[in-house]
Amino acid sequence: MNQEKIEKYRGLGLKMTPQRLAILEYLEGNKSHPSAEDIYRHVRSQFPSMSFATVYNTLEALKERGLVQELHIDPSKKRFDPDTSPHNHLICLGCHKIIDIFTTPPMNSIPQEELQGYKLISAQVVLYGLCPECQEKEAQQKD
Repeated sequence: MNQEKIEKYRGLGLKMTPQRLAILEYLEGNKSHPSAEDIYRHVRSQFPSMSFATVYNTLEALKERGLVQELHIDPSKKRFDPDTSPHNHLICLGCHKIIDIFTTPPMNSIPQEELQGYKLISAQVVLYGLCPECQEKEAQQKD
């Protein structure tokens, strides 16, 4: 991670430890929508003595500063997305892979009358389907 990014995180009040840097590097550009457990397993290979609490606390600090978004799409565990731009997700019902879907117009452009007085804080559409690999497996099982 370059010094400019490190200074950006420090400027947001994040203490920069080697473990936290490893977490940030893992998240940077990550499109897999990892859970805290996924991140912990990856970073622990570099820092065997690191605790799960370090990962969880770092994710909470990043979430509070708007640097990651917590996804509520997997009832068994929280997932995190370092892409905080407005977008939706498509989940494969076979392998559970999650991909980003960028729609136009974004969901936050819903007409006010349809919101029935609600103040929209955030919006996300979750689409479900089968990825090409799972479609192929399904087709092979039918043959």
